[in-house]
Amino acid sequence: MVATTRPRLSVELHLSPNPKDRSTDNLALQKIAPLIHQIRGERVILDSDLARIYGVSTTRLNEQVKRNGERFPKDFAFRLNKEELANLMSQFAISSPQHGGRRKPPLVFTEHGAIMAANVLNSKEAVRMSVFVVRAFVKLRAVLATHKELADKLSELEHKVGTHDQAIVSIIATIRIENR
Repeated sequence: MVATTRPRLSVELHLSPNPKDRSTDNLALQKIAPLIHQIRGERVILDSDLARIYGVSTTRLNEQVKRNGERFPKDFAFRLNKEELANLMSQFAISSPQHGGRRKPPLVFTEHGAIMAANVLNSKEAVRMSVFVVRAFVKLRAVLATHKELADKLSELEHKVGTHDQAIVSIIATIRIENR
């Protein structure tokens, strides 16, 4: 079996460092945001995806994390357990060890871990791309907050409608009693 390498995501995106250029921001978010998963109550990105974004191999990324372990506490990066990995493999196309894939569960990085990874890689490309990774995390946080706000408003509206329904039923019952 011949291993194929995926192109670097940074090359695919043609991103502009100019913060005013929202079209490239949106393109970056469209490409990066789907790579962010919710695991253990944290939004995280897989080591292989982060390495691809930063233009390095997964092996190099993991080596730098191992060499700089003190910079990656558990709230920055953690290794998936077997159950989490199985769940991720069932949801997404992640290769299994039986088919030439990973030999151990991947590391995942939180927003802070992704920034730290860019710093320890010490590459201009990683630092440049980390801006877009952070923007993707921030955008997801904003979208989730908006969804929660809408859900709260919907619950409030349902409660009001329920209260109005009870009031209408009471009014109708009163009218029926008075018309007898």
